[in-house]
Amino acid sequence: MRRTSPISVYLSLLTALLCQLFPWVGQGVILRPDFMLVVILYWLLRSPNLCNVGTAWFAGLLVDLATGSLLGQHALTFSVTAFVALTYQRRLVLFNTWQLLAYVFALLMIERVLILLLKLFEGNENPGFMYFWPVITGLLLWQIMILLFGSLTRPKTN
Repeated sequence: MRRTSPISVYLSLLTALLCQLFPWVGQGVILRPDFMLVVILYWLLRSPNLCNVGTAWFAGLLVDLATGSLLGQHALTFSVTAFVALTYQRRLVLFNTWQLLAYVFALLMIERVLILLLKLFEGNENPGFMYFWPVITGLLLWQIMILLFGSLTRPKTN
């Protein structure tokens, strides 16, 4: 695996924040993945020395401030998801592509369920199953991250 540059990590996080703030309309609002979380998860699993739970918490706080949501909800869910992601980070080299995809799916579902619980405690209505579409589009974004920055699993031997 190549060494990771801190500049590429923080530029990708800034790009993810800009994509998160882009004014989505129509079906795009429903299908919009959580850009910041997918990028954070990638860098958490790729190089945990540059991106950690504190980075996830700070990025979640930035998303909360930028989107005007309940202060701390994204910070809490990003940091819990980052903690769960880091618990199995060392075992990822043993995962094949499908296992890694299932792992990321579970992480994105954890974040969505936590946000849903916080919204329900806040007094909002149950949004239904359309609320979980960003998990699927987040997986597509994950595959784009793999193509751009490289795989997390060990390289194939000839």
